[in-house]
Amino acid sequence: MQEKSMNDAIGQVSLQDVSKSFTLKIEGKVQTVQALKSISFDVKQSEIVMLIGPSGCGKTTALRILMGLETATRGRVSVGGKEITGCGYDRGLVFQHAELLPWLTAAQNVMFGLEMKGMRGGELKDTAQRYLELVGLKDAANRRPYQLSGGMKQRVGIARALAIDPEVLLMDEPFGALDAQTRESLQGELLDIQSRTKKTIIFVTHDLDEAVLLADRIIVMRAGSMQEEIRVLLPRPRGNLGALRGKPEFAEARYQVWKALHALEALH
Repeated sequence: MQEKSMNDAIGQVSLQDVSKSFTLKIEGKVQTVQALKSISFDVKQSEIVMLIGPSGCGKTTALRILMGLETATRGRVSVGGKEITGCGYDRGLVFQHAELLPWLTAAQNVMFGLEMKGMRGGELKDTAQRYLELVGLKDAANRRPYQLSGGMKQRVGIARALAIDPEVLLMDEPFGALDAQTRESLQGELLDIQSRTKKTIIFVTHDLDEAVLLADRIIVMRAGSMQEEIRVLLPRPRGNLGALRGKPEFAEARYQVWKALHALEALH
């Protein structure tokens, strides 16, 4: 029974009473900034949870703490039942910009994380190629970043994060800088990949449509705090994103998020 409970915990994320503060020195004066204020939420295995809110509300800070790039001032953060004490291969992070190493090919960028994990030889190349194929870049393996479009670079970033086989995929506005057509294409690919891999995903966005189209739940944040949690009732799998926009479940969830965000604006 204990083994089953351990397996059930894989992919589950928990933030309990998490706060983060840091100090800034501005014009000779030291100021304390409260980036997060006692936030708590859980994410189930294979669930997609979106964090949305105004700029500076703490979304990316929460993601960086989950990745292990920042340390919480207070509270407990765990993945798969294990408390986070730093970066680990149980989590993969996709940045807003792909942050590829410019002197490496697409395949070599994917292999970089695998090499850090200790993979060598034929398995290394085969794994990198498999994940490039997964994101639709089968024929771009030998291209360097300057030979790739913005959308293709983001695909390499996703492949790199997935290749280490993390339990949880963390995504910090990965499609925000892309044109609308490319963004919708990658949103569809992400949903397809998630349906096949069953990864748990926590995704930061400013885009209302993106939040509703991708999420099982949306957490609205303001000034470092959780303000509201909205459940999206669109059924899965979500194949045709354009058609989903016409469904009443989409309209209802989008309105709830819009209303919550505009209520935050009224508080300013």
